[in-house]
Amino acid sequence: MSLDALRGFDMFWILGGDVAIRTASTITQAPGADAFSPLGWLAAQFSHKDWAGFAFYDLIFPLFVFIAGVSLVWSLTKERELHGRAGALKRVARRAALLFLLGIFYSGGLTREWPDIRLLGVLQRIALCYLFAGLIFCFFNVRAMAAIAAGLLLGYWALMGLAPVRDIQLNKPDLAKLCESRGDAKGAALFQDAANPSAAKHSAAWAKAREMFDATTARTGGTFEPGRNLSNHLDFQFLPGRKYDTFYDPEGILSTLPAIVTCLLGVFAGLFLRSSNFTDSQKVNWLLAAGAAGVALGFAWGLAFPVVKKIWTSSYVLVAGGYSALLLAAFYYVVDVRQWRTWCRPFVWIGVNSITIYVANNLLQFRTVAARFAGGDVKKFLDTRLSDGAGNLFITLLGFALIFWFVHFLYKRRIFLRL
Repeated sequence: MSLDALRGFDMFWILGGDVAIRTASTITQAPGADAFSPLGWLAAQFSHKDWAGFAFYDLIFPLFVFIAGVSLVWSLTKERELHGRAGALKRVARRAALLFLLGIFYSGGLTREWPDIRLLGVLQRIALCYLFAGLIFCFFNVRAMAAIAAGLLLGYWALMGLAPVRDIQLNKPDLAKLCESRGDAKGAALFQDAANPSAAKHSAAWAKAREMFDATTARTGGTFEPGRNLSNHLDFQFLPGRKYDTFYDPEGILSTLPAIVTCLLGVFAGLFLRSSNFTDSQKVNWLLAAGAAGVALGFAWGLAFPVVKKIWTSSYVLVAGGYSALLLAAFYYVVDVRQWRTWCRPFVWIGVNSITIYVANNLLQFRTVAARFAGGDVKKFLDTRLSDGAGNLFITLLGFALIFWFVHFLYKRRIFLRL
């Protein structure tokens, strides 16, 4: 149950728990209060870092990938016992393919014309990580898996740090400045438009960026700046379709390699939890120790290879994996060892149908439905009589009430939609 609860806890923030925290912080923080107050710090933890650094919200996605790794140990071990390796491989391929297609559907599917379709995204990354981690789990023992994980992290660091890239920063402000420095006012104007040029057919801005990129002869290495690193440049050159960050994608091609290790870390945790060689207390203590070591090593590595979620740096893998192990230890101790379970049942309802509620929220927009009950004059009344923002907070909480009702409905009727 601890794994379902942790998965539901993670999905809670993906579904909008961060909005509730930020809104509540805004309401309760007095005007003119210190920006570095505890409430301000808490609200900041529920926003992604712009680039380098780590906040709580930067843990949400890798935690889900980590949990996928823990889960596949149970599911694929059972599948191998029933149908052998071939059955396990079939399950891995089928689930990965369905997740990948569901990710494209989640991002809009085919509602827009090409190239305004995003090929890589959150669910697609989970699918790829699950696919490769599952294949590695099926074919290699623990020592080989550890060697593969280390090789991927070190190899990614070497590629990012040593491979020379064109000395050009692929973002609109820098491309516009570069055009201006060359006296190309017409070219600079192309990058003033707010539209995403990667999503437009025959985009003049994209063509101009490509022309400037190809014409750049100067090379640089060891750079990890946004738009000026190997991962981003490979996305610009080879990733088709709409890019989330205009010229590159946070779930891009090369950064998938270290993300696979995030899933493998979950596999190691799952194998450890299944082991009969340790007591429950020992399992909790070892997970805590491994988690603390991962966080410390990750931040130490970050001095040379910055902790950056958007390119999933090797140091970020260790930091996120460390925190994931700490949370898994806490949930395992509280929920499975001490059997304190009443508090976490709503998280379990979400956790056993996590992908279902993730897609359902994309289609139904529970917060939008909640606004039909508590928007307009109701929201205005709460903002006026209580505090500015109270209406939005109430709508958010009502949206979660609808979410919990929906997942509880599925849980009570034992409806578990699995891929």
